[in-house]
Amino acid sequence: MLDGNLDTRAGRLNDRYRHHAAIEVLRRAVSDPDLGRVALVSSFGAESVVLLHMVSRVAPGLPVLFIDTQMLFPETLAYQREVSAKLGLTDVQVITASDTEIAAHDPDGTLHKVNPDACCDFRKTVPLERVLSGYDAWITGRKRFQNGQRAALEFFEPEPPARLRVNPLAHWRPEDVQDYMIENRLPRHPLVAQGYPSIGCAPCTSPVKPGEDPRSGRWRGQEKSECGIHFIGGRMVRGKVSA
Repeated sequence: MLDGNLDTRAGRLNDRYRHHAAIEVLRRAVSDPDLGRVALVSSFGAESVVLLHMVSRVAPGLPVLFIDTQMLFPETLAYQREVSAKLGLTDVQVITASDTEIAAHDPDGTLHKVNPDACCDFRKTVPLERVLSGYDAWITGRKRFQNGQRAALEFFEPEPPARLRVNPLAHWRPEDVQDYMIENRLPRHPLVAQGYPSIGCAPCTSPVKPGEDPRSGRWRGQEKSECGIHFIGGRMVRGKVSA
């Protein structure tokens, strides 16, 4: 039975794997009894193929959860199919909001223009939470270099009330990501070459100019910098979150 104290478990895991490489953190995480049932959540975005490739090497049958918001770029949907087939991932689950939810919250597909937080909530956070309720931990591709809110990211972090998050790439630098892709000859998301270093939904993602923060094209011109699935308990909050 899992220890109910998330802080204790996260601290114990961070101590246990503090000096391990990313792929070893991932390899051990999928079978460590302190984590329980584990799934990978992937956007199949600009850098997602790194973790997906690692999973294909250590646990190709691990559940991979892909949220289709029904507002993604066509290139992302095609890339998801290509990468899943190429890497031999055997349990990719496509998650969407229900027709009933869409009809109730965004029947004309314009909610993102007036309330992007609400759009992300019902298209991403709520459908994902339904599926993640069956797991004790989930793996993300978050990294310290991505923005200020992630600067102190650890391999393992609590997500109250009852889950842990695993961030195997937390300590990677941008060049580590690129080197891994090159060394393993991994397919790139086609939009990266068009100036999209961070890729979300089509209406809320724009190209990034040289010198800009890689995530500056997400919700450009707004205070918003996260979709919500990476906030504690899925809550839409601002600033630094303390567990």
